[in-house]
Amino acid sequence: MIFDLVEVLAIHELQILEFGGSSGIRDQGLLEAALSRPLQTFDGNELYPSPEEKAAALLESIVINHPFFDGNKRLGYVLMRLVLLESGKDFEASQEEKYQLVIMVAKGDLNSAGITQWIRERLK
Repeated sequence: MIFDLVEVLAIHELQILEFGGSSGIRDQGLLEAALSRPLQTFDGNELYPSPEEKAAALLESIVINHPFFDGNKRLGYVLMRLVLLESGKDFEASQEEKYQLVIMVAKGDLNSAGITQWIRERLK
């Protein structure tokens, strides 16, 4: 996993304390699946080899799997950003663009490949 379960739970709890919402995991299996997705391989090859692809897969999985009772979109965004920052990358986008990104993912209008493209178009 890119992040271990303890780290993610701590990040989620900090966000709930800061922004409000309900604490607690709705489905730990879905959370673990989301956290392991960016590291999946097939025939010895990474399915998400770049940091942008890993970040996109993680955002999509957290938002779609909805493993927590509350705060999944916020958490997905923060984890996506942390993956990029840990690899020495970042992007520039307005608050509205970031909001729309997460909402499009939540609605199913933007998948992992689309998220990857969105990130790459805004890399600084």
